[in-house]
Amino acid sequence: MKTITVFTPTYNRAYCLHKCYDSLVKQSNQDFVWLIIDDGSTDETEELVASWVKENKIDIIYHYQENLGMHGGHNAAYRLTETTLNICIDSDDNIGEEAIQKIMDAWETIKDKPEYAGIVGLDADPDGKIIGTKIPETIKQTTLYDLYNVHKVLGDKKLVYRTEVVKKYPSYPIFEGERFVPLGYLYQLIDQDYTLLPLNEVLCDVEYMPDGSSLNILKQYRRHPKGFAFSRKSRMKLAKNFKDRFKNTVHYVSSAIFTKNGSFLKESPKKMITLFAIPFGVALNLYIRYKTKGEF
Repeated sequence: MKTITVFTPTYNRAYCLHKCYDSLVKQSNQDFVWLIIDDGSTDETEELVASWVKENKIDIIYHYQENLGMHGGHNAAYRLTETTLNICIDSDDNIGEEAIQKIMDAWETIKDKPEYAGIVGLDADPDGKIIGTKIPETIKQTTLYDLYNVHKVLGDKKLVYRTEVVKKYPSYPIFEGERFVPLGYLYQLIDQDYTLLPLNEVLCDVEYMPDGSSLNILKQYRRHPKGFAFSRKSRMKLAKNFKDRFKNTVHYVSSAIFTKNGSFLKESPKKMITLFAIPFGVALNLYIRYKTKGEF
């Protein structure tokens, strides 16, 4: 049994998936399995992966499913993962140089400490520049929420979770006709019960592709309002201060307008704040409609 599952949800990314494969082959520590979640691809992804399996350079598991979106890919990955740890490397990204060894070294320091859900490391761009900021060296233990909201760290970071921890929490919901629920929903749930070990090492080289969700967030917001509303309701309940709660309430109102949900106030976990946030939510909704006009 390997220690780490590197899982990669992918949809019609045969044109760039080889970069992720090459970066995994180069790892000096091969204590991992690559789990590819093919989320309904119609290109040559299956044939490409079959050729890599035949090469037998790394352990590969291929799983095909109907197109459910990124969160549906994560659901499948968590369900299928049997290793102690897991990390997601997206289909347009590369695992960092010697990342598996770096993870294993960090893991040795916390594997017997059940309060840790895992490790949070750094992302870098293709030129090796850190995405956002590094984690202050003084931080030895943190939640993902505190990393951003208390310690004011900036930019995407890479998460390595204990598989047994992830499996304790509900799967991301699947909404008919939608393909996106923000992944932070699960991470914030885990934050309520566990902490993370900060690791100031690059675990992933990130390239934001033109067809990726990161560069299309407003269109995603409008295309998948039920998923966003679900996430905002959870964040409203778990927010640690009024500013954060109010921000998420404004977004919840905006998403409710897109879904034409006349019961949004009744369904809100924070009804008084939601009532106050309505005009701001309307303004945000109009802004998103303006920025995405011509797309719908």
